[in-house]
Amino acid sequence: MFEKGSDNSMSRLSKIYADFAEQEAAARSPLYAEICCGIANNPAFLAKLVELPAEKQQPNLFLAAVRYLCGTARDWPDFRALADAHWDEAFAITMARRTQTNEPARCATLLPLLALLPQPLALLEVGASAGLCLLPDKYAYDYGDHFIGPTNGDAGAPLFRCTANDATPLPKKNVEVIWRAGLDLNPLDVANDDDVRWLQALVWPGEGERARLLGEAIEVARRDPPRVVKGDLRRDVKALAAEAPKDATLVVFHTAVLAYVREAADRDAFAENVKQIGAQWVSNESANLFQVADLPARPWGRFFLSLNGLPQAYTDAHGTAIDWFAPRP
Repeated sequence: MFEKGSDNSMSRLSKIYADFAEQEAAARSPLYAEICCGIANNPAFLAKLVELPAEKQQPNLFLAAVRYLCGTARDWPDFRALADAHWDEAFAITMARRTQTNEPARCATLLPLLALLPQPLALLEVGASAGLCLLPDKYAYDYGDHFIGPTNGDAGAPLFRCTANDATPLPKKNVEVIWRAGLDLNPLDVANDDDVRWLQALVWPGEGERARLLGEAIEVARRDPPRVVKGDLRRDVKALAAEAPKDATLVVFHTAVLAYVREAADRDAFAENVKQIGAQWVSNESANLFQVADLPARPWGRFFLSLNGLPQAYTDAHGTAIDWFAPRP
């Protein structure tokens, strides 16, 4: 792709974008796959992108920054022109923002596990972004031949469709939540139009109903905004957990967060903190972060759903499927 002797960091970044195009975007967003292929093969573009710190070089962050500024590009040439014309602004947004994709549809894969726990629940989400995943009881779910409505009966609730295998313990009704709070390094506010526009920019173009469902979930959240406080999961979980009511099952949960905690020792310390708190720990993360023996073959790209460190299911990263393999309760 590059001439011999070219900069290693550019070669590495080229591979990041090429892999993203092939492995992540191709099946979900043909436009992003085209753009990332274009970037991967454009040394001049890469030479500017490589100036970003390593932790800011993930493709979906820069793609969202350009989309936030300029709207959705038509194709790779249009994206390149837009990015070049607004480079300083896009660079600044990439530096200031995070990939805080708040995918409320993931609640469809969390719900079966949450419903197994003694009710009512006190939910504490780390890496909560705008807190949309703190509202599982306010959404509706369609698991094919199994429908679950919101606890409050809200007719305006978004309906999340999720394919569940026969082993999944689908609940008869929604969960009961009497307390909820989120923790995030940089909380987003559903009442803030700029934050909402950033959430919308993080949805990949071409992904069907994701944008509409996100909008509906935001409207639900705006009617009763979840509390999300600024803090770090490595040191601030215990203080927030202490506010939860004692007559509820405290659940500390997270989804697509631990990959951003780079040190394994920090991840282990977080798990130990949750254990000491006495909470139920629900983790829905990239399976690449775990090494667990004797598991069923994992479909590519699936998340790994666990309870207190014990494997339960594989889940789609955007909440559209759950394959339960743990013994049914």
